[in-house]
Amino acid sequence: MSFDRAYKSFIKSHLRHRNGARKARIESGLHHAEKMLLENVWWPAFHQFDSLYPEYEVQDFKGGYRYIDFAYIQQQFRVAIEIDGIGPHLKGISQSQFSDHYQRQNHLVIDGWHILRFTYSDVRHRPRICQQNIQQLLGRLTGSSTVSCKR
Repeated sequence: MSFDRAYKSFIKSHLRHRNGARKARIESGLHHAEKMLLENVWWPAFHQFDSLYPEYEVQDFKGGYRYIDFAYIQQQFRVAIEIDGIGPHLKGISQSQFSDHYQRQNHLVIDGWHILRFTYSDVRHRPRICQQNIQQLLGRLTGSSTVSCKR
C-alpha cells in the first residue's frame, strides 16, 4: 500500500471513532509538520499506522484537555511523539506559556508516558535520526531488537 492511501485510511478511521473537539482537530487536518513526520519518519520505518493516534487527547491535572501530536499506545506502555518548530512553540510566548509547556511534559511523564520530541528541522532534513530514536525506544520497551509495531 502507498503512503497516500494508508494516510487517507488512517485519517478516515480516526474520524469514525472520534467526536467533539477530538474529531474537530482531525477534521481540520493534521498540520504540515505532523503529516511530514508520518511520511518522512513513521511510514518508512514501519509501513503502517497501527496503534498510532493523531492529536491524542489527555486530561491535565486541572481537569482540562491537552493534545499530543501522536500517541503510540500498547498494552504495556504509551509513547507521546511531539514535533516542535521554533515558530509555533517558542517565538513570542510569554514566560507563563513557556512554563506551562514544560509542566505539560512533566505531567505526561508523571502519568507514565515515554516522550519523544523532534524538531521540525530534524523531521524534514534528518528523518533517519528520528526513525532510529523511535525504533530504539520501542525496541527497549518491547525487549526486541526488531520492532514491527503490529497489534
